[in-house]
Amino acid sequence: MKKQIICLLISFISLTGFSQNESTRIKQFNLERNIAIKGYDPVAYFKQGKAVKGKKELTSTFEGVIYNFSSATNKELFLKNQSAYEPQYGGWCAFAMGDSGEKVDINPETFKIIEGKLYLFYNAYFNNTLKSWNKNQLGLKSKADANWKKIIQ
Repeated sequence: MKKQIICLLISFISLTGFSQNESTRIKQFNLERNIAIKGYDPVAYFKQGKAVKGKKELTSTFEGVIYNFSSATNKELFLKNQSAYEPQYGGWCAFAMGDSGEKVDINPETFKIIEGKLYLFYNAYFNNTLKSWNKNQLGLKSKADANWKKIIQ
């Protein structure tokens, strides 16, 4: 009987902790109705080299965040290694994260793959932050990494 109570208690604590982590993660990510990357397919950036809008009927949820896919093949690839395809900094603008540590919205068609990771950028009103990022990528990436760590703690 004691073992059952202990097992139930451990299970409850694990589920509660996971739920809190998932809730926190959803708050940190750049989402519209819990959908990441404004509905664009995260795998397409890597496999097709371009931004491709996902389909509402092809979705997968990873730790509370919903992703749309343009094909069943891309969804399958995502399911094999979700974290490899997720955008950096919760899908917020990489330049802004490095420059000021702020969460700034993105244009999902403005992106860069760096060392196998997806970085997204703001691009509107004659302000393409990818151009600014490219001028000081190493410095901005280092600052963005540090700023994101502060946000997710």
